Amino acid sequence: MTDWQIGPVPGRGLRRVNGGELALPLQILQGGQHRAIAQLELTPAEAEQLHAALCYALGERPPPPDAPECRQPVRYPGGRQRY
Repeated sequence: MTDWQIGPVPGRGLRRVNGGELALPLQILQGGQHRAIAQLELTPAEAEQLHAALCYALGERPPPPDAPECRQPVRYPGGRQRY
């Protein structure tokens, strides 16, 4: 059986292309060997849907210490902690 993996390209992040679409470079590996780089292109609406789905999926878990600022808890004076 062949072991395929797809994941982010280290050091290459999300960027804008085609007048507003977002592109995420992905590396494709087979059996641990680099095979190709492709990019996932999303319209702003598709990116919003993916963002909402990820927020929903991650919502129940506390963010790790190295999480982006938008995932860090916000403490309101006299109020409860919110994410």
